[in-house]
Amino acid sequence: MASIVPSDDKGGGDRIVLGLLTSVEADGGRSQRRIAAELGIALGLVNAYLKRSIKKGLVKVGQAPARRYAYYLTPRGFAEKSRLTIEYLSSSFSLFRQAKEDYGKVFHRAHRLGLERIVLAGKSDLCEVAILCAVDSPITIVAVVDPDASSSRFIGVKVVRSYDDIDEPFDGVVVTELMRAKAVFDEAVGLCGAQKVLAPELLGLRASPEGAVG
Repeated sequence: MASIVPSDDKGGGDRIVLGLLTSVEADGGRSQRRIAAELGIALGLVNAYLKRSIKKGLVKVGQAPARRYAYYLTPRGFAEKSRLTIEYLSSSFSLFRQAKEDYGKVFHRAHRLGLERIVLAGKSDLCEVAILCAVDSPITIVAVVDPDASSSRFIGVKVVRSYDDIDEPFDGVVVTELMRAKAVFDEAVGLCGAQKVLAPELLGLRASPEGAVG
């Protein structure tokens, strides 16, 4: 993502603000670099949103030891965090319902194509939904691939950092990444071919002209 000043907070912007306010509330002494790593966004974007939050009176800044700054939520910041949390939970429920329906369709299509041993690409909320949907289908989830994974299992499924680490045969890949969906999709297509990479409609991904996916 580029280092830009965000426009009005809608959709992804609201999620960034919520993540930022949550991080500041938990530990105002965190560096912007650490916040960026936690939220999975560019450092410049964190800086832009933080400046905007300060300007809007959601966050105040104070001096910390070692010539650093510490950030604190204002009463207005706490109220905004509560509002965004309620909105996020509401939208998350809608997302869950759509994701469950989409992954049901994806696995049905995979079965029709003869892709029954599947690798999930990306450890996220979507990954959890996909694993749960697979229980009610003839699909076997072989592994979850996530380069940033810190654990070896996720809901009983093996987690590896790269496709090279998968020690079992698999037929295809289903995208379950949210933040870097397009990059993960392209990597899988490059490895397996477009016909063996599927994604839920909600991600809006499409394969190259050689094959249709999604």
